[in-house]
Amino acid sequence: MSTVPSHRLIEANVPRYTSYPTAPHFHPEVTSDTVGQWLDAMPDGEAVSLYLHIPFCDKLCWFCACHTKQTLRYEPVADYLAALHCEIETVGRRIAGRNSVAAIHLGGGSPTMLKPDDLRALRRKLDACFKMTPDASLSVEIDPNDMDGEKLDALAEIGLTRASLGVQDFDERVQRAINRMQSFETTAAVVDGLRARGVGSVNLDLLYGLPFQSVETLIATVDKALSLEPDRIALFGYAHVPWFKKHQTMIDDATLPGATARLAQAMAAAQSIASRGYARIGIDHFALPEDSLAEAAREGRLRRNFQGYTDERCGTIIGLGPSSISQYMQGYAQNEPSTGEYGRRVSKGLLAIARGIALSDDDRARGWVIERLMCDLAFSASEAIRRFGATGAEVVAEASLLAQNSTGLRRDGDHFVVDDDDRIVVRAIAANFDRYLAQRQSRHSAAV
Repeated sequence: MSTVPSHRLIEANVPRYTSYPTAPHFHPEVTSDTVGQWLDAMPDGEAVSLYLHIPFCDKLCWFCACHTKQTLRYEPVADYLAALHCEIETVGRRIAGRNSVAAIHLGGGSPTMLKPDDLRALRRKLDACFKMTPDASLSVEIDPNDMDGEKLDALAEIGLTRASLGVQDFDERVQRAINRMQSFETTAAVVDGLRARGVGSVNLDLLYGLPFQSVETLIATVDKALSLEPDRIALFGYAHVPWFKKHQTMIDDATLPGATARLAQAMAAAQSIASRGYARIGIDHFALPEDSLAEAAREGRLRRNFQGYTDERCGTIIGLGPSSISQYMQGYAQNEPSTGEYGRRVSKGLLAIARGIALSDDDRARGWVIERLMCDLAFSASEAIRRFGATGAEVVAEASLLAQNSTGLRRDGDHFVVDDDDRIVVRAIAANFDRYLAQRQSRHSAAV
């Protein structure tokens, strides 16, 4: 029988740890010149991943915390795509002949706002500027409300291998409260259309903790989602951060479930999904046992980055588009968030870096420990010391004290372990290793 994590962990406000150090600690001392040096220093032959940010939506969902803006006109999108092509050319020249691309991700915003011909043109530009590996993957975040047969055809033509469909919740009352009306029938038609065109993997994104949600309504949504037989499901907790995303003030705080109710929703939905044969991946993902993400988890190869959990082996992720974040061996870098300033810089053939952070030895050791806890619910003391030497030993010593004095982390021989019952609060447990958390007053979403 499962136990409930402590209230201290449930109610903690901590980062999502898609990076370490996390984005609030990036600073402007990392510049375009810095990143140019990092690009030039990339090892020859290294395969990289590309993330392309499409910062537009035709309707603004009130729950969204992404960097995006609403537009009902296509002209700003077309202008932005011209700038994005310029950045692709600039980065492509920096790594031409040395590095190949193994994975492409289109996120947003709503990438499926793009017209079919613009999707095709974007793929042609990528192919012209980068060398693709023979098995390069292409994943796209899809808003089912944007889709029609012509767009489905275009996505298939450009080589879509994995589609991630935003669902959130199928309950109409919840949908009205978050300004995201989307019927089950619309979603099912897109899933059928993708599979009919040979797209090999379909993922669905669900949210708990939304206004007016209850365990009963969420389970009804989960049952409908499972009827579509997705390869993966992501079950995210809604991050209510109105101080950061002003449009979230449109959601009445009084309609949101409290910490105990959120926990009940998350645990009930997770149990329902797992009972249908899906493997639990990290804190909020589920995958069919034969899916590559489940295989990576079983083999200890699971990674975590700004796209969430991944089985990709690329150590370098190059972010393209405003606000996108890149991950290099030396550190992280984020592009200008303003589409106007971004466009002015890339149109001149410049990189558009606004800020970032160079990694110290301490950052690398703590980042590795946090990632392993987030992915495996455990890490090896001897491996930490082998990888990071004296710095790793310092972090292991901290873990030993935590295991003696705190809830959530225990020692089992060489390993520090988070029990499966505490999986849902592993963010709060991992936060014990975050040296930056107490240094700056940054507000974060709830751990559950």
